[in-house]
Amino acid sequence: MAQVELILLQRVEKLGQMGDLVKVKPGYARNFLLPGKRAIRANKSNLETFEKQRAQLEAQNIKRREEAERLAERVGGLKVVIVRQAGESGSLYGSVSGRDIADACTAAGLTINRSQVILTNPIKTLGLTKVQVVLHPEVSISVTANVARSLEEADKQARGEAVGLAAEEAEAALEPALVFGEEDQPDIA
Repeated sequence: MAQVELILLQRVEKLGQMGDLVKVKPGYARNFLLPGKRAIRANKSNLETFEKQRAQLEAQNIKRREEAERLAERVGGLKVVIVRQAGESGSLYGSVSGRDIADACTAAGLTINRSQVILTNPIKTLGLTKVQVVLHPEVSISVTANVARSLEEADKQARGEAVGLAAEEAEAALEPALVFGEEDQPDIA
């Protein structure tokens, strides 16, 4: 299948920088790069137009990147709490998706959309999980998602305490054995 030649209007991960001429498959261009205004078709008129506007586009890109860097400094290390139902073993009845994390970040004061949240796999267990949030193609931050059954449990997890079955097992290990056999009876005199 023939590839499509495009001019990148912004940095695209694993593809190139702004202004690069790249060849990609038609579906990738049609479904991702062109509708997202990340690239334009590389024909003679578009090349001329891009070269005329290149300085302006680069200045806009630098301005957006600096704003994203300032925002990253302000909200770096953001922690969000997501309350979900879960079983005794700590596995969720469902999963936490990028949309859930984006909604929690928006409630915490960082306005993002779900496409900015990078999750390799959905979160399916209770606990603390690091999630990447892309603020700009060149700037990303790490957000800690605290998935718990309740706000009290989320506070315990944030302090590093065990919750659920792990906490019950730890308590059981600390309790002394109170069962004595006949020969193990203490001497009371």
